[in-house]
Amino acid sequence: MAYLEYLVSEYWPHLALLLSVAVGGTAAVHAAMTKNDVRAAIGWVGIIMMSPLVGPFIYLIAGINRIRHDHISDQRNKSLKDYAVTPDLPAADISGIAPSQFASLRVLGDRVSHFPLRDGNCIQILQGGDQAYPAMIAAIDQAQKSVALQTYIFDNDSEGRKVVDALARAVERGVAVRVLIDAVGSKYSHPPIIRLLRKKKIPAALFMTNPLGFMRMPYANLRSHRKILVMDGCTAFTGGMNIRAGFVSAVAGPDTASDTHFKVEGPVVLQLMSVFAHDWEFTTKENLPYETWCCNTWRAPAPHALARCIRSGPDRYIVGTHNMLLGAFAVAQKHIRIQSPYFLPDQVLLGAINTAARRGIIVDIVIPGRNNLRLVNYAMTAQLDQIIRNHCRVWRAHGNFNHSKLITIDGAWSYVGSSNMDPRSLRLNFELDMEIYSREIAADIEKLIDSEISNAEAVTLEGLAAIPFRKRLRNRIIWLASPYL
Repeated sequence: MAYLEYLVSEYWPHLALLLSVAVGGTAAVHAAMTKNDVRAAIGWVGIIMMSPLVGPFIYLIAGINRIRHDHISDQRNKSLKDYAVTPDLPAADISGIAPSQFASLRVLGDRVSHFPLRDGNCIQILQGGDQAYPAMIAAIDQAQKSVALQTYIFDNDSEGRKVVDALARAVERGVAVRVLIDAVGSKYSHPPIIRLLRKKKIPAALFMTNPLGFMRMPYANLRSHRKILVMDGCTAFTGGMNIRAGFVSAVAGPDTASDTHFKVEGPVVLQLMSVFAHDWEFTTKENLPYETWCCNTWRAPAPHALARCIRSGPDRYIVGTHNMLLGAFAVAQKHIRIQSPYFLPDQVLLGAINTAARRGIIVDIVIPGRNNLRLVNYAMTAQLDQIIRNHCRVWRAHGNFNHSKLITIDGAWSYVGSSNMDPRSLRLNFELDMEIYSREIAADIEKLIDSEISNAEAVTLEGLAAIPFRKRLRNRIIWLASPYL
């Protein structure tokens, strides 16, 4: 023991060097071998090598995908068979809805999503918490056999407790209920609502995206950002809205935030339920039986829309949304409308958007004038010149923060859901979106976007150049960290 103490005291610098080389080298090799994006690989290897002890620790926390690709993929494939039995579903034919230009986009969706495009869906747009939350609670109260709820943020506030009360009523009348909340998103309110759910004996679980478990890390990777509510396998709600009082005018008053959610009836509900069932099984190891959680017949009111779900996340469906958007921007012939609260596309998506604008396509991009994430707003501002100089029109909406994520192409195709157009949503988060072929729905979404544009200010190169240099420098420095915001 004395000799060992002597070695440590005498040669500790050499031992520290060996330890740093071993740990740093192992972490650098891991990053080089597992990162598919060359920029991410270079960035992580640089951080690790420049700081051989601190760098590997940072990589351990933020750089490693702990939801192993093979594990989650195998588990999902095993369960998918149980939810793929869909007899007598109407065939999807886009020829009467969308021009021939969308035929290739439909093929892309077939290959990216692995869910079939289904006809016979009724999709209703709900604006903000004033419309969405009462409709969601009413649907929960009407459920007869099952309720599945998945969300990113579920605040323990007046609106969150109303949803909990509805779920508790469902449990009391014998309805099977499951609630899945992201582990990071659950910490946005204190105490977290998971305690109230368990107190009321509502089966609930946390999607464990927090790398260390015991630390509150709002920027932790691998979040479940999906929003799903399914009743009896027949009626569902999905979109971009979390559960929190800030979206309700009676509570938030003049500071009410806006968002867009969707009530869905029809066979696409089966796909929403499938995604929930897979995430629930991954988290809890419980397999949800098809008979309790799904149905094979739907009586969706007209008009009907063709739709399917698009999954994306750091598993076998990585860059699913990224690929869909590249395809959509490539087939556009007239008009692209984009509304996003966090508009930070990577260079590939920027190139697709800019190429569309250079082809003569009208490209309108709406972002909030007032953003709830200051750093993201700085990074967005630093990048806007790259699209404005290529003839895209960028609008900063006046009024309160709008959290909607909406895209339309040529008045026939829409893309809605939980994905933001930023690196986190496109590569790190588990997201869920819908592609919709419907001129009626596209027209309604375009009205929402155009309404924002009518009360917005155009961003110009002159206006960006007029920003003081110190602020432009700050924006560019924050922009350098945009993949990790």
